[in-house]
Amino acid sequence: MIKALIIDDEPRARNVLHQFIISFAPEISEVRTAASVEEAKEVLEFFQPDLVFLDVEMPHQNGFDFLLLPNNPDFDVIFTTAHNQYAIQAIRFSALDYLLKPINPDELRDAVKRHFTKSESFKQRKMLFDNLAVNIDKRDIKDFRLAVPSSEGVFFFMIHEILRLEADRNYTIIHLINKRPFIASKTLKHFEDMLDKFRFVRTHKSHLVNLDHIIRISNNNEFIILSDGSRIEVSRRKKDEVQRQLNI
Repeated sequence: MIKALIIDDEPRARNVLHQFIISFAPEISEVRTAASVEEAKEVLEFFQPDLVFLDVEMPHQNGFDFLLLPNNPDFDVIFTTAHNQYAIQAIRFSALDYLLKPINPDELRDAVKRHFTKSESFKQRKMLFDNLAVNIDKRDIKDFRLAVPSSEGVFFFMIHEILRLEADRNYTIIHLINKRPFIASKTLKHFEDMLDKFRFVRTHKSHLVNLDHIIRISNNNEFIILSDGSRIEVSRRKKDEVQRQLNI
């Protein structure tokens, strides 16, 4: 059983989420609420949550400000936000979890289940929070730094450093410029959705490729050659899309 803290400036949002937790997340045994970052600081003096549901948009100090407070205890965070695409991308790129408002009970249940499968240490989680703070300060999404936890630790890199991503069952091998590849515990579909607007193309069910690193395509359009010399297959079903993306 775990303890949770809800931080949200809207009374109705706090109450609805509190009721949903009672009804749909029985793993959470105790819940406290706070209407602001200042109030949350007071709650944390006597209550140590395992999980914090943190509203992104709040007056005075927002959810991101809360994460930068010194001496925060070791807790997992699930952000709650309306359709703020910039914030959502920053959160996703920092390998953190979020729920869209209005909260869906099934999505809440899934997010709580994901909490139990996470294995980041306090140090790694702090690194993810710090990366989020860096991303939020960027003026352009293309300048976000991507955080990818793996069994070897957390890897950080820029989007333009990615050559290609390769499916390996429920994992993904990420190939980078001048760095050794590593295995991420996410599916290729996860990264395809995240990188949808960043000039990546699915050339095959097992390959997602950075268009900026394609140097040529074979005469029969069955392979593409990347800047590192990699020869990547283009499936019959993907040929038209690849040609369209390359303006062939």
